[in-house]
Amino acid sequence: MSPQPQAAVGASLSRVDGRLKVTGQALYAAEHDVEGSVHAVIVDASIGRGRITSIDSGAAEALPGVLKVLHHRNAPKLPYRDNSGSNNPPGRRLRVFQDDRVLFHGQPVAVVVATTLEAAQHGASLVKVGYDAEQSLTDLTEAEPGEPTTYARGDAEAALRSAAVRLDLTYRTARNHHNPMEPHATIARWKGDQLTVWDKTQWVLGTQTELAAVFGLETDAVRVISPFVGGGFGTALRCWPHVVVAVLAAREAKRPVKLVLSRKQMYLGTGFRPSYEYRLRLGSDRRGRLSAAVHELDAETSSYETFTESVLAAGQMLYSMPNVSQAYRTVPLDAPTPLYMRGPGFQTASFVIESAMDELAHQLGVDPIELRRRNEPNEDESSGLPFSTRRLRECYAVGAREFGWHRRNPRPRSTREGDWLIGRGMAAGVYDTARMPAQARARLGADGTALVEAAATDMGPGTYTSQTQVAADALGLTVRTVTFRLGDSLYPPTPPHGGSMTMASVGSATLDACNKVRRQAIELAVGDPESPLYGVAGGDVVVRGGRLHVKNDPTRGETYRRLLARNDRTHLEADGSFAPPSGPERHSFYGYNATFAEVAVDATLGLVRVRRVLGVYDAGRIISPKLADSQALGGMVGGIGTALMEHTVTDHRDGRIVNANLADYLVPVNADIPDLKAIYLDGEDREADPLGVKGLGELVMIGVAPAIANAVFNATGRRVRELPITTEALL
Repeated sequence: MSPQPQAAVGASLSRVDGRLKVTGQALYAAEHDVEGSVHAVIVDASIGRGRITSIDSGAAEALPGVLKVLHHRNAPKLPYRDNSGSNNPPGRRLRVFQDDRVLFHGQPVAVVVATTLEAAQHGASLVKVGYDAEQSLTDLTEAEPGEPTTYARGDAEAALRSAAVRLDLTYRTARNHHNPMEPHATIARWKGDQLTVWDKTQWVLGTQTELAAVFGLETDAVRVISPFVGGGFGTALRCWPHVVVAVLAAREAKRPVKLVLSRKQMYLGTGFRPSYEYRLRLGSDRRGRLSAAVHELDAETSSYETFTESVLAAGQMLYSMPNVSQAYRTVPLDAPTPLYMRGPGFQTASFVIESAMDELAHQLGVDPIELRRRNEPNEDESSGLPFSTRRLRECYAVGAREFGWHRRNPRPRSTREGDWLIGRGMAAGVYDTARMPAQARARLGADGTALVEAAATDMGPGTYTSQTQVAADALGLTVRTVTFRLGDSLYPPTPPHGGSMTMASVGSATLDACNKVRRQAIELAVGDPESPLYGVAGGDVVVRGGRLHVKNDPTRGETYRRLLARNDRTHLEADGSFAPPSGPERHSFYGYNATFAEVAVDATLGLVRVRRVLGVYDAGRIISPKLADSQALGGMVGGIGTALMEHTVTDHRDGRIVNANLADYLVPVNADIPDLKAIYLDGEDREADPLGVKGLGELVMIGVAPAIANAVFNATGRRVRELPITTEALL
């Protein structure tokens, strides 16, 4: 087949769902109008560990409008059967209302169902819970870690002992919470044994599978709907206990139930980026050639589940190094389970590795970019595989030129503007190019419009728009004649909307489905004696603007509408799919970036102000530059928050989150956001997927925090190895 003209892909289009959002017509989880809905409010545990000794719900049950108060003493026991393939480990879930154990502060211990939200809230405040409290353990530095996950090549300890230059550095990162604008919300409705759930989720199929497992249902008895998600950053990648509570409450109340978490409750049981203590020992020769690295890191997890993330990968492949040793230990705490947060694992590793590289460059008197160039690998040394693409050298060159890196004075505390110390720093970033099996369905109607469906999600990156662009070009239609639907478990299955895999996975399935429909139309035309295309080789036909024509003779052709009408076809339809090649990988797949930052630090007060950030990305083919910019600038903002503001504070006496609100948990606001710029290297990665794309959403945040930390050092001469960087650390 001749290549299709590409009119939509690569164009900076506005979001196809933008009007729905700005006019309030886009319905989020809590906004669906489900007839007969009542309200549920969760009662949270006020201790960090122990047992429930009593529950007095009498006052709540006597309140007008209250229908039910459920807790472990009256809730039915649920099957919680094995759910292999879902998003929770079998047998290790938090089994809400199934026993008297309290495993963390804020755990759901009861739920009040009432005809109005106000009655449910008042009722929840009247439920009295007695506890036999035990001493909770929530401090990462005081708990006993589990057995380590290890990696090794060469003999890192011996190489360190013989290294001419050695660094022994310990870094600490704070717990971060996702804090999307939309709170978690669930509406659950039972009709007999059929369950429908409207939920804030980044994976409708994961929630479907989990609810089927918990309630002992067949998977197809559960439907999950989530057409719009108001921000996620990873917090909606699994089915949390509050979803189970809503479904249970709906079954017991025999009414549809709406449950919306408060902002405070968003800190109590919907995940977070875990805190780390990360020791890195680094060895090199006097020219900066790395010889060895030993990574020893501890990360928090919950006492009832073991959460891990890809924090080791960057230390294995980012730089050429013959000797590497890693030990990654999780530390069980009396806390809820962490979850993936934007740039999971790689974000933490990037801060440590890239800060250490900057320290090494300063000690050796080598430019930080030059040090990285000297340690650029020829292949992925963790696997021996060639990189599908790796253009970090080009990222460095373009970034240095555009940022004006040559104007940076390498001597710390040497550049000043009045009371402000000026510093510039940079960091490299890497993130896994994830791809998973996905399916999509495309339908071309007799009116010349198309409908494409997939059970994907859009939490903000623009899935509706980017998939529409791919479908429009594959079908030879304009964007306005294509509709893409997502967010329903009835649609063809797709992977989670996380890990920056949606464009590569779902986009490739969309491409396949639409290519099949276009080919069906071409085959129909070239085999139809009444068609102007009769007898033409199918490979010589392309479609543009809904019109099929000979590639080199645009005058010879006809429209989809005319072709289907003449052949009495109401539509053409095909299912598409994508899966990475089976068997061992032949390449190492990653996206890369170089991030540059300039900061100003008040010499007297220690206040840090980011003045500009530049990111240069090797991210394959860019489907929508406008959406890519939205992702990149948002990632930079998130990186600024991680570097300078975000820090979940725990009272270790009982596990209470002290700053569980947006007044005390600081995130960047408009006044904190400087000049941000993103540059994308032109190219594609056809080894990764048919579209040639790499994931972008995670990559754009990685490297921002260490670039800022390195700039702070350049400005002040003070090396801070703990995030966030506070004023106190600089005084």
